[in-house]
Amino acid sequence: MFTGFMFATGIENSNPTIHHGKTRIDEMDKCGHYQYWRLDFDLVQQLGVRVLRYGPPIHRTWLGDGRYDWSFADDTLRDLKRRNLVAIVDLCHFGLPDWLGNFQNPDFAQRFAEYARAFASRYPWLQLYTPVNEMSICAQFSALYGWWNEQLRSDRAFVTALKHIVKANLLAMREILRVRPDALFVQSESSEYYHAEIPAAIGCAETRNAMRFLSLDLNYGRRVDSTMYEYLMDNGMTREEYHFFLHNNFKHHCVMGNDYYQTNEHHVDAKGNTRASGEIFGYAVITRQYHERYRLPVMHTETNLNQGPNGDEAVRWLRKEWANVLRVRNDGVPIVGFTWYSLIDQVDWDCALREDRGCVNPLGLFDLERNIRPVGLAYRDLIRDWSNVLPTQSVCLQVPVALPQDHVDLANVQILAGNAANETSDAATAAPKNTE
Repeated sequence: MFTGFMFATGIENSNPTIHHGKTRIDEMDKCGHYQYWRLDFDLVQQLGVRVLRYGPPIHRTWLGDGRYDWSFADDTLRDLKRRNLVAIVDLCHFGLPDWLGNFQNPDFAQRFAEYARAFASRYPWLQLYTPVNEMSICAQFSALYGWWNEQLRSDRAFVTALKHIVKANLLAMREILRVRPDALFVQSESSEYYHAEIPAAIGCAETRNAMRFLSLDLNYGRRVDSTMYEYLMDNGMTREEYHFFLHNNFKHHCVMGNDYYQTNEHHVDAKGNTRASGEIFGYAVITRQYHERYRLPVMHTETNLNQGPNGDEAVRWLRKEWANVLRVRNDGVPIVGFTWYSLIDQVDWDCALREDRGCVNPLGLFDLERNIRPVGLAYRDLIRDWSNVLPTQSVCLQVPVALPQDHVDLANVQILAGNAANETSDAATAAPKNTE
C-alpha cells in the first residue's frame, strides 16, 4: 500500500481531430511514445516519480462496439505493473474513435461506459482513473470555439457536448466500481478565473466564473446557480437530464484534480470578450475557491511552462507552483499530489492542437531526444527532498493507493466485493443526495 504524497508526471495522450475529422492530432505519435515507451518509463523511474498519468490511445484501442485492440495497452500497462508504478488511467483525452463520431453523439455516454467496464475488467490491478480528461475544456474547444472534433460554435452545441461528456464520465465511474469497488477517480479539470477589466465587464465576468464550475457541478451532483440553470435549460438540457446529474454522483470516490497554467486566468471586457491575463491570483487562491465549493481532497494534476530563452523559466515556475501547493496545504486544504505535465516535450501545444504544424514546445521534464531538461533535474531534487517530509510537517491526507503488485494479495477480497457490488442496484455505489 502506498500512502505518501503523490508526486506525478504524465505522458500526453491527447487525440482530437481537426479539419472536420480528416486529421487526427495524436500526441503520443508526435512525441515518439509508441516507439520509445520503454525508455519513457525508465525516465519516470529515474526521477523518483511513482505516479504516472497515463492511458492508451482511445482511437487505436476501441475499434467498435465490443471490439478492442488491447495490444499496446497490454504491453505498456503490464510493464508499468512490473515496475510497480501507479497509473492514473486517462481513458478519454479530447478525442473519440472515428466510428463514434464526436461529442454530439447521444450514444457516446453509454458506449463509453461499456468501454470503461471492458478496460477495468482486463486490467483489474489499476485503481486510479480519470475517465474523461478536462471535461469543460473538451466541450468548449469542440463545441463552443469550433477548434476540435465537431468544430461547432454555439451555446447549444456546447451544452450538448458537456452533458454527454459528464454523463459518460459518471457512467464510466459506475462501471469501473463494479469491477474495482475501491477505485478512486482523480478528475483532472482546468481551474480558471475571469477578471473584469472595467466595471461594465463585471456581469460578463460573473457569468464566466459561474460557467467554469458547470462540468464539476454536474459531475459531483451539486445544484448549479439560477443563471446557469436557465442557461442549461435554454440550450437543450431537459429537466430529466439535469435530475440525472443531481441523483447520480460518486463524489465519495473522488479526488478533485486542478490543472493550472499561466493561461488559466483571463481578462473580460464589457462585451464578454476574453484575453489571457497571465497569473494574477495564482494556483493557491483559485484552488481554495474550488475546494470551498466541493469540499474534496485536491491534487494539482497539470502544470508546465516553456523552458524559455534564459533556460530557467520552467524551473522558476516549478518552484512557484510548489510554493502554492505548500500554501494550500498549510491553509488546511487536503492536497494529496502534484504533477508536472508532461514527461517529455509536447508538439503543437502552443496552438492548442488546432493546427498540425509539428512545432515542438519545450515544456517537458525531458526533450524529445529524451535528454533531461533543467526543470527535470529540479523536479527530481524536489521529489527527493520533500517525499519524506510532507506527511509529518504539514496537513496531510493520505490516500490509500494499492500498488499494482499488491493486487495479487487483494484478489480474493476484490472478487468478493465485486460479486456483492454486482448483486446490488445501481444506487449501491451512489453517494447520498446532495442537499446543497
